[in-house]
Amino acid sequence: MDARLNLFGSPVATKFLGHIVSAGKAVSSSTLPAATQELVKLRASQINGCGFCTDMHTKDAAHAGETSTRLNLVAAWREATVFTDAERAALELTEQGTRIADAAGGVSDEAWANAAKHYDEEQLAALVSLIALINAFNRMNVIVQQPAGDYQPGQFG
Repeated sequence: MDARLNLFGSPVATKFLGHIVSAGKAVSSSTLPAATQELVKLRASQINGCGFCTDMHTKDAAHAGETSTRLNLVAAWREATVFTDAERAALELTEQGTRIADAAGGVSDEAWANAAKHYDEEQLAALVSLIALINAFNRMNVIVQQPAGDYQPGQFG
């Protein structure tokens, strides 16, 4: 299966991707824990049905030492006992931020307050930025039907 459009073959898409990758570096270099960042990227990708990003972030997280148990339970994090309270707050914010159109008021005050209990302002800014960023990547890959399964950890640098 081939993607509808080669995003790396288009000057416009390549330039756009370069900008959002640069934006992502601000998040990855923040104090938001790396494990939390991968969980957020994985959960948003699952919700959005982005096979390419789900494959990528599952493999990147495993390569960085994340356990298969935790990776397998991301979609069922509410029932799982393997996530910290801070990670659970980040996953809730991710779900509400990803499904923003489904909620009349957007992200609930309760979800925001819970996240704010666990993360300082810079970490919250990184978390909000990361949720926006992964949703942009998901949408691009879903729209062009980017095939999943062949990603290798570190493939994009």
